[in-house]
Parts: sequence; structure tokens; C-alpha cells
Amino acid sequence: MHCASANTLRSIDPAIAVFEAMIPEFDKAMRAVFASAPTRRRIPGADLPEAELSVEEKRHVAALMRINHCGEICAQALYQGQAIASRDPAVRRELDHAAWEETEHLNWTETRIAELGGRKSLLNPLWYGGSLAIGFIAGKCGDAWSLGFLAETERQVEGHLEGHKARLPSQDRKSWEVLEQMKQDEMRHADTAVGYGARDLPPPVKAAMRLSSRVMTRLSYWI
Repeated sequence: MHCASANTLRSIDPAIAVFEAMIPEFDKAMRAVFASAPTRRRIPGADLPEAELSVEEKRHVAALMRINHCGEICAQALYQGQAIASRDPAVRRELDHAAWEETEHLNWTETRIAELGGRKSLLNPLWYGGSLAIGFIAGKCGDAWSLGFLAETERQVEGHLEGHKARLPSQDRKSWEVLEQMKQDEMRHADTAVGYGARDLPPPVKAAMRLSSRVMTRLSYWI
């Protein structure tokens, strides 16, 4: 009887350990999707005066910022999924560091959306769940491929940000400064991933990433 109880406890212990390990990961997800994000750095352009924008221009810029906020929600989930699956402590640390800067981006875009009278995407929980799964799968493919996925994601985000800067009203320097600093951060994340040994992804994977990103941006502009 005593042996049976001991065996039962041993079988339960791993399950308890997995459950306990998932608690902080679940907390990260809830904070990213539903809580206001923190920032250590000053919001770019915070000292600039608010530009005179028409109602339509404010709606348009708020929608662009909503897209970028969704992109940062996806980045949080991707990094989290990759970090969970990574085997290399150094890679996990770098993913955690990049995730923190993406958290700051969440703060900046969320703040700008509020200043423009807009709202965040209603689809954020969906974006987070899907991106978390993709990040975990990428991490399971090995750190080199996972970092390659990270680098390609950041390059594509960099392109989106540059495109959004061109679509801003010329007088809206506050939004321009936010997007420019975000772009600089994304470029650095991509370079760091390459420095850690990121592998270049096959063209079909890159094309699939661009297609999924296009779907997300179009839906997030309106919803």
C-alpha cells in the first residue's frame, strides 16, 4: 500500500511541475492581451505638440497604430512560444530581452491609440493564441530555425513600419517618432538573431509569413 502511494506521488509530481511552470506563462499572456503595458523608456515624440488632424485623419492614424499594436501582441506571443521551446539559455535570455522591448512598443502604440480616440483590436486574443502556437512550433524546430523565424519576422515588421510612416499625415510627427523608434528596435532584434546563428528561412515559409501578416493587418485596420 505504501509503495503504491509512493508511485502515485512520483507520477503526480511531474504534472504538478508542468502546471507550476505554466502559471507565469499564462500570466504573461493575460497581461499582454488585457493589461496596460509598462515602459522604461520615454515614449518617442512625447515632448512634441499634438498635430492638427481632421476626424478622418485621426481615425486613419489610430487604425494604423491598432495594426502595429496587434503586431506587438503577436511578437509577445511568438517570443513566449519560442522561449518555452528553446534549449539554449542564452537564446531564451535574448528572447526575453526582445520581448521586453516589444512590451514597451505595446505601451507606446496603446498610448497613441488612446490619444487619437481609437481602440485596440477586438481580435487580440485570437492573434495572441495563434502566434503563441506558431512560436512554440518554431522553437521546437531548433534554435537556429527559431532565430531565423524571429529575424524574418522582424524584417517584415520593419517593412510594415516604414510603409506606415509613409501613410501618416505629414504633420503627425508624434506618431512618426513612435514608428521610427519601433523600426530601429526591430532592426536590432533581427541583427541580434543573426548574430546568434539564425538560419535563413526557405522562400515558401517567408511567403506564407507575408500572407498571414497581410490578413492580420487588413482585419486589424477595421476590427
